Order: sequence, then structure tokens, then C-alpha cells
Amino acid sequence: MLGGAFVLAGAAKLAAGSMWRAQAVQLGAPASVAPFVPWAELLVGAALVSQLVEPFAAALAIVMLVVFTVLIGVRLARGEHPPCACFGAWSATPVGPRHLVRNAALLLLGVLALM
Repeated sequence: MLGGAFVLAGAAKLAAGSMWRAQAVQLGAPASVAPFVPWAELLVGAALVSQLVEPFAAALAIVMLVVFTVLIGVRLARGEHPPCACFGAWSATPVGPRHLVRNAALLLLGVLALM
């Protein structure tokens, strides 16, 4: 499930193109890193789905989710609610506590994948 979520997120970001990169920067991602995030998600997602490099892929997924969660948490702590853009154009809603809950569930899946 976690691998599928990563593949879907990466593909949706690529489909959104420059709109996603602009939203990623609003969320706090460095502009120099944003173009590589969808590709990293696709690679990690494919590795999770194929189970070829377990548990390394699960560990990478956890690290990425922690970074994403921190970015969201910092924005929320500042009272800012930029578009999530977590799943490209499908999730352009403003970040909120539900995004933290969703990421916590995905993190749990990552931990289970490590086992």
C-alpha cells in the first residue's frame, strides 16, 4: 500500500508539472530539490512494490515522510496553510491537521514494511 501511495504521489506531481513545483516551494521545499521529489517518490514506490531492496526502500520512505510531515507541521505552527500538493492537482487543498494524520498512517505503514 505504501509503495502504491508513493507511486501515485510521484506520478501526480509529474502530471501537475510546474504548478506542483511552485506549490512545493510554498510548502517549504527548496526550489533546487523540488524537481527531484516526484522521481524519488516513483523510485521508492517502485522499490516498495517490487520488494527488491527491502528494508532499504521502507527506510527511505520513512525518511521522506518525516521530512514531508515536518514541512507541513512547520507551516501549520506558523499559521500558514499553503496548498498541500502532496498528490499533485488531486490535493491542492490547504494543509491542515488531516495531512498530519494521513502522514502518520503512512509512517505506520513504513514501520510495518520494515518488519
